Amino acid sequence: MAIRIEQVDAGSEAEALGLAPGDELLSVDNNELNDTLDYDFYTDSSSFHLKARVADGIREWEVQRPQRGPFGCGFKTYLGDAKHSCSNHCMFCFIDQLPPGMRESLYFKDDDERLSFLFGNYITMTNMQDHEIDRIIKMHISPINISVHTTNPQLRVRMLANKRGGEVLKYLPRLVEGGIAVNCQLVLCRGVNDGDELRRTLADLLELTPMVQSIAAVPCGITDYRKNLYPQVPYDAKTSAEVIDIMEEFGDECKRRHGKRIIYPSDEWYLKAGRPIPAAAFYEDYDQLENGVGMLRLFEEEFLAELDKPHRVYGTKELDVVTGTMAAPLITRMMEELHRQYPMITVHVHTIQNRFFGGNVGVTGLITATDIIAQCAGKLATKTLGIPAVMLREEKDTFLDDITVEQLGQQLGVKVEVLPTAGGDEARALLRSGLHIARRRKSGS
Repeated sequence: MAIRIEQVDAGSEAEALGLAPGDELLSVDNNELNDTLDYDFYTDSSSFHLKARVADGIREWEVQRPQRGPFGCGFKTYLGDAKHSCSNHCMFCFIDQLPPGMRESLYFKDDDERLSFLFGNYITMTNMQDHEIDRIIKMHISPINISVHTTNPQLRVRMLANKRGGEVLKYLPRLVEGGIAVNCQLVLCRGVNDGDELRRTLADLLELTPMVQSIAAVPCGITDYRKNLYPQVPYDAKTSAEVIDIMEEFGDECKRRHGKRIIYPSDEWYLKAGRPIPAAAFYEDYDQLENGVGMLRLFEEEFLAELDKPHRVYGTKELDVVTGTMAAPLITRMMEELHRQYPMITVHVHTIQNRFFGGNVGVTGLITATDIIAQCAGKLATKTLGIPAVMLREEKDTFLDDITVEQLGQQLGVKVEVLPTAGGDEARALLRSGLHIARRRKSGS
């Protein structure tokens, strides 16, 4: 293997050696270079032996430099090669049930351990071989996020529709024994890997704690686009409560053993079961926010904490905001509290039903401009519409259905204001306005 150089930084050690775009780096200290993780790890030294393929053949250097740091090579992608695609056909895969008409990149299924370390993606390990596990341990690439779903080998083969689904479970204890911290995700399918199977999975993972440092369970997402896919049954209040009880039981045991809960149900279970979201102390360090664990509680805590600070509010402000069905009760309550404390600020909350995806999809991050336009046209009270940043891609300009923020504003005839995702940041954004100083109303006034 080799990685091809796309650019060389001016003034770098790589330039001093005469390396140029188009050259290929082969090895460092006889360690083969497969990607940028290898490159970064092995060149981060004050001295090393470098082998490369250049225009006139293979060349080798003994690199000596005053200090460690970037060597000066740039590559076509941040990985140095292509992302590893998923080889599974999971019975719960959300990408398999995406509607047409979305951004093309959303239909790519990755299962790449490097993205787990770099961006927090979850991997099933079915693409991995022993030498890749060895590399993770050698480089101490930690933490690694793993989609476990079940520790029953036969059931995991069935759920992933991959014959390696069961055998790669052996990598979990190897990673833990190698000092690699692991975060686990369990996507639960009703009647498949919940109940006694969930108990088995949690019991097995419990033995790998505390290096397995967090475990989250989320319900399988179901859209209207499940033609020819496994017939999933949505969770109801009773079955959601059963999942919560099991998760909390094992979380209590982790708390007893390690002083930390480690095992958490996602917020969606509590909403489905009609139970209150636990207090902030339950979530400790909020280790599983990316799986929707404690997200609602953290938003509320941060939003109210910001309101408790002294603010100068100038003028009046009135706007509309949109949110998904799951967060709507909380967002409505927060906007009412904002108005109670600052009467000059009025926020009209619009709950958007996710008709683009359909099914049981209720998270705000999957709301599309198509649904906002269809459900808000002619119903907005103001000429300003606030949309949560979580609805947009990283550049904060385009929705999942490939409609831009500008196009949304044009369709509805409003100015669109992108609101921060975090509770405190959103409160500050809403408190910004313009003409006179007002005194915040205290409780009971």
